[in-house]
Amino acid sequence: MMLGAILIQHTAWPNASRAIEKLRDAGLLAPEPLHRTTLDRLGNLIRSAGVYKVKAQRIQAFLSWYRSNGELRSLGALSTVELRRALLSVNGIGPETADNILVYAFERPVFVVDAYSRQLFRRYNLANGDEKYSQLQAAVESALPRDAVILGELHALIVEHGKQACRRKPLCEECRLRTTCARVLN
Repeated sequence: MMLGAILIQHTAWPNASRAIEKLRDAGLLAPEPLHRTTLDRLGNLIRSAGVYKVKAQRIQAFLSWYRSNGELRSLGALSTVELRRALLSVNGIGPETADNILVYAFERPVFVVDAYSRQLFRRYNLANGDEKYSQLQAAVESALPRDAVILGELHALIVEHGKQACRRKPLCEECRLRTTCARVLN
């Protein structure tokens, strides 16, 4: 899950998924063997995820941080605020990646703000599109229960809706939400 959060940066999920499959086939989905892998080999295996040299460096930086901070057990004992701050200290981990790791790997109640959620909220006149990440995240989190399952599911449903219908060039006729969408109604 954590590896996927890094591989998905600036690429489509099928590309990241192919990279994960290559790593799985090479027996490199565990922290120790992945950390021992050379940057060149790692880069070649994740080439499908795009900017593979940069991502290989980010993965290695994340793994070093992860191992030196006690891995899942020790990191899982941190509060959400502490863990988020620690994740953000890792080279190449920004708010969206950190929050993906928090909600999906550590089951913390945070909402992931991404291009899909910004686009959907903008089309529903719930956001302008220029809000800061933290502003949009706080608005969503204040409107829903602080529950990792609910926030993670909402994000996953928004992503799926964005892939299926609410694309950059939306497929409004195929959209199940078209009867309530401000874009269609205006």
